[in-house]
Amino acid sequence: MQELDFSNLLKKYDLKATPQRVIFLRELQKAGHLSIEELESRVKSVIPTISTATIYKNINSMVQKGLLHEVKLPGIKTKYEITKNRHAHFFCESCQKVLDIEINTSCIYQEIDKEFSINEVNISIQGICKECMKDNKKVS
Repeated sequence: MQELDFSNLLKKYDLKATPQRVIFLRELQKAGHLSIEELESRVKSVIPTISTATIYKNINSMVQKGLLHEVKLPGIKTKYEITKNRHAHFFCESCQKVLDIEINTSCIYQEIDKEFSINEVNISIQGICKECMKDNKKVS
């Protein structure tokens, strides 16, 4: 995966390209989806003195500007991802990974938009990922 130009990406969303924000985005790109706590753990290895409040403040700013997207799944803490094309999320109940699933949501918009004004569609699927299914077969 090619690393994004985080400084230009921040400027595109009318945000100052601070070293902390660049590190946040780099970690989010590497992991795909991170909670604040997971992000804090990764960032503290690079910037040990960073406060939790600074992380929350910056993540909230990036969410408000549309650069980051909140991923809310039942039973787990909110995770964050860099905004990208519409997609669904698969949550593995075994390893706790959140994976992106590319799906065409246009039919949902076309059908529901007749009766409602839609701002966003969130589709989440829960189950066991292929990796965990393979591991479970090895144990059996």
